[in-house]
Amino acid sequence: MERAVSRAASGIYEEILADVRRWLAEGRAVALATLLSFERSSPRSPGAAMALNDRGEVAGSVSGGCVEGDLYERLRAVLASGEPAVVDYGISDEVGFSVGLSCGGTIHVFVERLAGAGGWLARLAEAGPLALATVVAGPHAGARLVVAEDGGEPAGGTGDAELDGAIATAARDMLARGRTGLVLDGRVFVASRAPQPRLFVFGAVEFSRALARAGRLLGYHVVVADARPVFATRDRFPEADEVVCRWPHEVLAEAGLQPRDAVCVLTHDLKFDVPALRVALRSPAGYVGALGSRRTQARRREALLADGLAAEELDRLAAPIGLDIGADTPPEFAISVLAEVVALAHGRPGGRLTAARSEARA
Repeated sequence: MERAVSRAASGIYEEILADVRRWLAEGRAVALATLLSFERSSPRSPGAAMALNDRGEVAGSVSGGCVEGDLYERLRAVLASGEPAVVDYGISDEVGFSVGLSCGGTIHVFVERLAGAGGWLARLAEAGPLALATVVAGPHAGARLVVAEDGGEPAGGTGDAELDGAIATAARDMLARGRTGLVLDGRVFVASRAPQPRLFVFGAVEFSRALARAGRLLGYHVVVADARPVFATRDRFPEADEVVCRWPHEVLAEAGLQPRDAVCVLTHDLKFDVPALRVALRSPAGYVGALGSRRTQARRREALLADGLAAEELDRLAAPIGLDIGADTPPEFAISVLAEVVALAHGRPGGRLTAARSEARA
């Protein structure tokens, strides 16, 4: 069964956090629904949430209106019973059809009554990257663990040291990749609040300007670097967050690349390319791509092998860079490259949705 895993949103329970904290401070009982996963399609991504208090006030949404009416009653029931559960809504079942799940998919929602939530809620209000892991199945359902990127001791837990260790390890992995979704055979839901992903663009050329503009639109912190001061100027790259006049490999060596980062080498000059790609391909960067013709790629590959890289290390290099969409202009090129970056981040082949067995979103 295919289940969706999404990139981390900008915050965890961001839409409802202020309301939930206020309700709890007022002494209200609060129930929470969290979208865990979906098959085929969903109006919203995993991590979307809806909360209800004992006065009937509602905050947030898990489906943009498709199932909220029925979910309201589910939350009222869990307020009364205190028993957490996973609720499934699908267009193929009677309930899913009756509540109007028009997207044609199936969604899985965890409902619970919050108890003693002050600790993890307070952590969500703190600055910095973290992951919130919630047990959604088994005897520990509703227990939470908060894991920070700095590697410090997790907060909260289930009381089972072995399980807490497994949860913390899985949560750190999800946080490193900036992902939100189910782990440990679907027993634990991890929501990540990761730092902004970075897009490193090397080579201050016309294609780089379009790539910087599109990368900024997708939420990347864009760094454009070139060792040639006449090209690496702020005037030429106003959309970039940083414009650096340095050798690309020097920038990468100090960057501390992470799995959510993307590296695009557009210089197609071996004296720039080889040192930069050596660093990038030996880093955890989630995407490494290089511009150039087939002939350029062959020469570059030979140079990288001679420089000591193994064939297996070169296998993850996207070269020629981008998806085959017939891109010709710089904006089309930018779409081609970033479409490949997004597809790889989501584990997708990058083909047409009409030929795919399932849809990612409604």
